[in-house]
Amino acid sequence: MNELDKLIEISREYGSDPSMVIAGGGNTSYKTADRLWVKASGHALATIDEDGFAVLDRALLNPMGEKKYSDIPSEREARVKRDLAAACITEGRRPSVETSLHNCLEARYVVHLHPTLVGGLMCSLHAESLCASLFPEALYIPYTDPGYTLFKRVYEKVKAYRKKNGREPSVIFLQNHGVFVGADTVEEIRGIYGGIMDTLAKAAGPVPSVEETLPAFSREEVCRIVPAVRSILSRGGRGLKTLKITSNSLVETFLASPEAAKAVMKPFTPDGIVYCKSEYVYLSADSPEALVKEARKKIEAYAARRGYAPKVLLVKGLGLVAVEDSPKNAETVTDVFLDAMKIAALAGKFGGPHPMTARQIEFIDNWEVENYRRKVAATASSGRVEGRTIIVTGAAQGFGEGIARNLLKEGANIVVADLNEEGGRATAEKFNSMAGKGRALFVKANVADLESLENLVYETVRTYGAVDVMVANAGVVRAGSLEEMTEKNFDFVSDIDYKGYFLCAKAVAPVMKAQTAEDPEYYADIVQINSKSGLEGSNRNFAYAGAKFGGIGLTQSFALELAPYRIKVNSVCPGNYLDGPLWSDPEKGLFLVYLKAGKVPGAKTVADVREYYLGKVPMHKGCNPEDVSKAILYAIEQTGETGQAIPVSGGQVMLS
Repeated sequence: MNELDKLIEISREYGSDPSMVIAGGGNTSYKTADRLWVKASGHALATIDEDGFAVLDRALLNPMGEKKYSDIPSEREARVKRDLAAACITEGRRPSVETSLHNCLEARYVVHLHPTLVGGLMCSLHAESLCASLFPEALYIPYTDPGYTLFKRVYEKVKAYRKKNGREPSVIFLQNHGVFVGADTVEEIRGIYGGIMDTLAKAAGPVPSVEETLPAFSREEVCRIVPAVRSILSRGGRGLKTLKITSNSLVETFLASPEAAKAVMKPFTPDGIVYCKSEYVYLSADSPEALVKEARKKIEAYAARRGYAPKVLLVKGLGLVAVEDSPKNAETVTDVFLDAMKIAALAGKFGGPHPMTARQIEFIDNWEVENYRRKVAATASSGRVEGRTIIVTGAAQGFGEGIARNLLKEGANIVVADLNEEGGRATAEKFNSMAGKGRALFVKANVADLESLENLVYETVRTYGAVDVMVANAGVVRAGSLEEMTEKNFDFVSDIDYKGYFLCAKAVAPVMKAQTAEDPEYYADIVQINSKSGLEGSNRNFAYAGAKFGGIGLTQSFALELAPYRIKVNSVCPGNYLDGPLWSDPEKGLFLVYLKAGKVPGAKTVADVREYYLGKVPMHKGCNPEDVSKAILYAIEQTGETGQAIPVSGGQVMLS
């Protein structure tokens, strides 16, 4: 294994350990006499490869420690940035702001991390004295603004250390920041970090455990509170937000009272500001109505004061609420703030918490480099349903899977709802491997059972904060003549295709009403996936056609009832998805079912049945999920239509 491969290996090793680094932070490097490989800005240690490292010419880096720069901070940092760029050999990779710091150490490998245990010590009142006691060979650096100022201070301290000790320090602790470890081999790096962690664990005890708990508010109350708060956060042109709710034993400790929350109401580290901002909102009202009122007042005051919505809400009885523009970023906010809570608890073992000062916070809030990191962390997207949370029932396969996949590509957060647990989880996993802002969640759900659907809505709200669109897609077919159709099969089709649609609307409507009540420009949508058989009768398929005809009646009726709440209700009526499993499954697909039922006169093979149905379509093609998804997107995007049955049949059914 060559030296760069070793750097990649140890980077991924520590980058994948949340006790050592979170939010893709940390930094690693390797150097020779004339070259430095250092993690480029915007890359995460956990997944980094050779392309994630910027390569720099050390002959151009070395003079920066003695070079005289402007005393005006903006001019100085701009000049430093230009010098770093000039030293960079690799194009398109922005050198880390800590590049010069890595370069000034003689060690071949330098690994800079933010372990939670280190944070507990470095963010405590007695950080300096305890560091001297626990790590007498280490170099301690009091808090210094990041950038050239920090580099210059470390540079001078390292020079003094060398002069005094005849060698450079292998460990450098940075107050309210983290730790640098330097050595000539990765094995030495591992050994030094292992010793640091063991020493701190003995001094402070283990990192606080986190046991998941349920919110004190009931499931129904959560579904009244969270969607309303999400609308308050999103309104006024701030963009649709994703909310992630976390309730655990650690969170409950700090949310118990305003006094307890004070310990985490100021950031401890620059990363805390980068990802969570520097001010947080604490809410403690004890009823849903009072809590929404309190949120309305405090969030709007925050936005008026700072120009943007808060990233962190601390809600007594509910939990830590991370606020972002995507699930991925909301997860990062959650991870970073939970780490801050752990640091606050650990700091209590070292004399108490020591957050950053107002001046230090202001510097990070306005620092260009950290603004760049924020931009890199946010994945660009311009999807037609970007930021919307959409439930698709029956999404494990077939039409539902295709619809969900296409909406995910357009920027939506998708909830795959299905009775098929194995298939649903596989579909959600596949979706999450796709690039983009949206994320997928699987929730097992039975559309014929109201309690199951209410749980589906609750899990969606806890994960994403809202339900913007309910796509009632789940459906079944049982074909046959009057003589052949059993009462059991008729009831089965009616329960799923007709009653199931009613229950989906019933379960989701209260959440949508809570959302629209807080934003006069916001619309929610219920979209039923109906059928061309809901527009005209279907020979020997009356159970299905009857349920679909009834579904359009429900759509029109729901539309009238929910229009005052700006909840649009529409049906999309596809033609036959001839290539989907409903039709083409070799054992129970409709081609085979219709052949056996004699639905197609003269048909002797499955191919005959397929050609018969293609012949009924002027466009001579089957319908597909892409066609249906375009109709769904139309229904969502427009605000002038509700109660409509939108045909997507290739002309097989033409409305007059």
